[in-house]
Amino acid sequence: MTPDDPAAAPSLGVRIGALTLKNPLLAASGTCGYGLEIAHLVDLSTLGGIVTKGLYLAARDGCEVPRIAETPAGLLNAIGLQGIGIRAFVESVLPRLQAHNTAVIVNVCGETIEEYAEVARLASQAPGVHALEINISCPNVKTGGIAFGTDPVMTHDVVAAVRRASRLPVIPKLSPNVTDITVFARACEEAGADAVSCVNTFLGLAIDVESRKPKLAFGTGGLSGPAIRPLAVRMTWQAARAVKIPIIGIGGIAAANDALEFLIAGATAVQVGTLNFSRPNIYAEIEAGLRDYLTRHDLKNIQALSGTLQYPR
Repeated sequence: MTPDDPAAAPSLGVRIGALTLKNPLLAASGTCGYGLEIAHLVDLSTLGGIVTKGLYLAARDGCEVPRIAETPAGLLNAIGLQGIGIRAFVESVLPRLQAHNTAVIVNVCGETIEEYAEVARLASQAPGVHALEINISCPNVKTGGIAFGTDPVMTHDVVAAVRRASRLPVIPKLSPNVTDITVFARACEEAGADAVSCVNTFLGLAIDVESRKPKLAFGTGGLSGPAIRPLAVRMTWQAARAVKIPIIGIGGIAAANDALEFLIAGATAVQVGTLNFSRPNIYAEIEAGLRDYLTRHDLKNIQALSGTLQYPR
């Protein structure tokens, strides 16, 4: 079968700036470790890519336990960006990841703009890193993180600094805990971002009514899972209409139709997060569902679907 054959299978390949993905399915940061942790459960080469756990310059312990609490149709977490640090990742993890045919996107963290830029520089120098996701939206740290993602000036400044430090595609991860997501998407675009990930977790609080204390040691946490999907789809749609750069949709994807919602709303690719904890092999099911949808709707490639929402005027 040739690409010009009308019977050829529809293409799932997508482009995000200079980054080419074999399909639009990415494992979300923090939900699959550094990728190797789920390699015995899922063939990593079937994924479009893996977004690593967040990486600072140095190793980090993260928050006290308990760190996770289940909620109706969701998960509340306050891990606190525990990680091994960028140098240890490059030396001990990245070489093993290169054995898998998938894109590696490093989630870059920092407490200062200078740290973000230095982590980005070190990641960019390492062979086998394909893009950088800039974590300016984690709600579970006391310094850095969300502080950069809830002020559009700071968002612009940190993205611009990373842009100067790296030639790799730069993808800031937006916080949903803002009044207008489009302001931050535009700030990222103006600072030189190649795309934006939309969105990180929603700030939440779960209480043990018997002890009258938060269920998480940190107190508040980030809410993810199917409960947030309609909110995340709405923000993806808003961001996609506000900027020309691609959007990577994130939030509660548990089936092919969930991914399709984000794509139709305007996303170019999607990340699967919370479901990695219970069904890490879900990717094959989602990919099959995407192919079936394209075939049924006579679409030759997945990119033709992006932004096709027929919204009432």
